[in-house]
Amino acid sequence: MQANMHEAKSKLSQLVERAEAGEEVVIAKSGKPAVKLVPFKTEKKRIFGQFKGQVHTTEDFDSKEVNEDIADMFGL
Repeated sequence: MQANMHEAKSKLSQLVERAEAGEEVVIAKSGKPAVKLVPFKTEKKRIFGQFKGQVHTTEDFDSKEVNEDIADMFGL
């Protein structure tokens, strides 16, 4: 949906609701698209060490032979 600046000023709450619902809302100035209204997404806080003890690798995970095998699989 595209709304002009005057309409956006008077119907901001409804435009925000539409954007939160997933609709693309563009606000135009003098008939030309100026900005896109998108919902704000919060980022999850990263917790250092949250997978400790859950990820296991072998001793040779980075050996020359393993790297060559992977390169062969991808045709490199």
